[in-house]
Amino acid sequence: MEPQFTEFLYRDDILWITAFTLGGLAFALGPIAIVYLLMPRKTRQISNKASQAIECGMDPIGDSWIRYGVVFYLYALIFLAFDVDVLFLFPVALAYNDAMFAYRDLVEVFLFVAILSLAVIYAWIKGVFRWERKTYLRR
Repeated sequence: MEPQFTEFLYRDDILWITAFTLGGLAFALGPIAIVYLLMPRKTRQISNKASQAIECGMDPIGDSWIRYGVVFYLYALIFLAFDVDVLFLFPVALAYNDAMFAYRDLVEVFLFVAILSLAVIYAWIKGVFRWERKTYLRR
């Protein structure tokens, strides 16, 4: 018997779909609700500091507009590149599990990691990993 258009084809899976949807919403909205329920109230009304920016519960010192070195951004880019590539290696390891092509697959993975290592060598040559103290003129 062919299913008709009016019949819901995934009737057995609707419970699982609903459970996963509710679980995802709980994980997304749960921390926001917990913070709202547990946050301290009326803590910044002392000394007329209601409009003051606050971070980590400490009074801010100095101006918030400071210059960051480009080295921080380069480190972040290198981290992202290798983080994504390491995540790529997990499915590759699962896909290359045929014993007949074991050496070829191993060479391909080593070639992939070697090409990625060229990015670290390039950054090393450019001096990205040197942490020199930089001083900026105050304006």
